[in-house]
Amino acid sequence: MAVSKGTAARGAKQPSLAQLRAFDAVAEHLHFRDAAAAIGMSQPALSGAVSALEEALGVQLLERTTRKVLLSPAGERLAARAKDVLEAVGALMEEAEAVRAPFTGALRLGAIPTVAPYLLPSVLRLVHERYPELDLQVHEEQTASLVDGLLGGRLDLLLLAVPLGVPGVTELPLFDEDFVLITPLDHWLGGREGIPREALRELNLLLLDEGHCLRDQALDICREAGRGDAPVTTTAAGLSTLVQLVAGGLGVTLLPRTAVKVETSRSSQLLTGYFAEPAPTRRIALAMRTGAARGAEYAALAAELRRAMSALPVRPVPL
Repeated sequence: MAVSKGTAARGAKQPSLAQLRAFDAVAEHLHFRDAAAAIGMSQPALSGAVSALEEALGVQLLERTTRKVLLSPAGERLAARAKDVLEAVGALMEEAEAVRAPFTGALRLGAIPTVAPYLLPSVLRLVHERYPELDLQVHEEQTASLVDGLLGGRLDLLLLAVPLGVPGVTELPLFDEDFVLITPLDHWLGGREGIPREALRELNLLLLDEGHCLRDQALDICREAGRGDAPVTTTAAGLSTLVQLVAGGLGVTLLPRTAVKVETSRSSQLLTGYFAEPAPTRRIALAMRTGAARGAEYAALAAELRRAMSALPVRPVPL
């Protein structure tokens, strides 16, 4: 009697999610110790799970030597399938969580370093007062890492500067804020108002290291002012260091208004200058995966944040 392929498949031993996660980790790291650490499993358990998966599938997935681990030709093909299955299961769990009571469970929020220290107090206060059952987990990273984390499912929501222009990401604008010029006490532009952008052409400008979106925004402002690609000789990893370099007389820098109070309070050797209208600005937004299961919650959170941040030196984006 002939047996159909569907009947044979139903009678075969089915791989478990734990086995697929183990194989996915090994396929990514090509190292049993690193893979085990990545998913919080012991090496013997990881090796056993992969071996059980090979037995269930009837194919050899890995080529093991004493020095390295390689994917077999079958492993190369099935690694992508395993990842698809795990992502689908993740989406199922996200959907199940979304149908429960809103604003409960974990919310993994990513924020860029030039936003997190200045806006998180407002975010945390709002969550504590309005959403006490929400388990907010904050991750501070640069923009590229945050977007990868969002699209890969590691993060749920981002707080960062936009536009991103990334397919599959929906932006929920919160507010616009001006940039100001931070100078030493003896600088000729220190404390002035109505500074023309053209003044940036000749200034010794200090910027953040590459990878920070604030650096790119500052360079764009300088290009609009006609500065061109003048060299930046001194950079810093964070705004606090940058401002201290200004206080020491090494140059001037641009700060978003939300960062001014915190960063300039650390030194008495600084002055703040304000640009003529229209001042250079940046827009801050929440960003989520397009079609996210909790999209309605995120939109409601964005609306609450717009109201909560109206007390800051910003201009909330109209709904």
